[in-house]
Amino acid sequence: MQNLLLITLLVISSLSLSSKQVVLGPSSDSQEEIQEALIDLEPGDVLTLKSGEYFFEDGISLDVDDVIFEGSGINETILNFGSQVSGAQGLLVTSNGVTIRDFAVLDAKGDAIKVIGADGINMVRLRTEWQGGPKETNGAYGFYPVESKNVLIDGCVAIGASDAGIYVGQSQHIIVKNSIAQYNVAGIEIENSFYADVFDNIASHNTGGILIFDLPDLPQQGGHHVRVFRNKAINNDTDNFAPEGNIVGEVPRGTGIIIQANSEVEVFDNDIYGNGTVNLSIVTYGYETEDENYNPHPKSIQIHGNRFGEGGFDPDVETGELASILFALSEGDMPDIFWDGILPTSQLILGQPDNEKLVMSNNGDATFLTLNPIKYMLPFFDPVERDIAEYDGEIRPLPPVVLN
Repeated sequence: MQNLLLITLLVISSLSLSSKQVVLGPSSDSQEEIQEALIDLEPGDVLTLKSGEYFFEDGISLDVDDVIFEGSGINETILNFGSQVSGAQGLLVTSNGVTIRDFAVLDAKGDAIKVIGADGINMVRLRTEWQGGPKETNGAYGFYPVESKNVLIDGCVAIGASDAGIYVGQSQHIIVKNSIAQYNVAGIEIENSFYADVFDNIASHNTGGILIFDLPDLPQQGGHHVRVFRNKAINNDTDNFAPEGNIVGEVPRGTGIIIQANSEVEVFDNDIYGNGTVNLSIVTYGYETEDENYNPHPKSIQIHGNRFGEGGFDPDVETGELASILFALSEGDMPDIFWDGILPTSQLILGQPDNEKLVMSNNGDATFLTLNPIKYMLPFFDPVERDIAEYDGEIRPLPPVVLN
């Protein structure tokens, strides 16, 4: 045992002696100096940027494992890409075990911070913003980790993205916490991902606050095991400014939370109010696809212990189909929670397995509306159902996400 401890201490000491800290300040050659420093880093190194504003005409990239890239604070160290002429993003990370923290990325030509294929990426106390307000010419994503594992986004701020401020796609084991997403089309979006915890965040003044989506024709699909809790999905009131053709361009202004085509999703202990179209929607993917492996239906959704306030007071019937359909079904009396009621044909005939049913419990005075597809196909039946008590049932809590 003593020999093992001695070996461990020697290894730690060796790593400490070999690692270095590089400190840079603003200069007329910031682009070249920072990119060169990122290339020259070795595992264990730290690159620190002093307070000040750094200007870039090209994107920068990091491809070294187990390093830290840090600034001096989200309002102190500013990476300004307002004059960017090349590169698809501001900062690109393609390595493992990386921590980036304590700086801001402003006005990137494309995505602000993109991470591809990382195992272990920590994004801590960062800010991404497009300073000209909501515009379709803004970059698509603020935080954009894809095809990654062990993703942490903590204490971050995302403003002005024309798709999603904080987006995690086709990834596994994800924590998004203590963050703020405002004035984006989608505030926080978890897409085609497995095992995600989204908690203690504020999603406000976006088009839609929090989106849990699964889409076809992607290498990883069948999103599952997502917990959304202790968030504020409030006052999402920004007109949709996504470029034409984007799937989020269908999200109506004033949407709190949308769950689309995911399974094993638990939404609890959230404050959801001030969303002019609908506070919470559970919907089927509504477009044709040739992807035979794709399941467009949400299942095993649990909604419990949330606090709902005013919603549905200003439905955006001009954007997409959700608001106009819901407005027609409800005759203008918009619910807090909407489920489209669409099931696979076999389940319409034989019934839905108990472990796949929608469960809603202890949501205060929340109102509800769903469409009964069988009644919809028959004459003389009202297909609209509003009794939320029909869906009360036992909650089966999902396990918390643990990052490696």
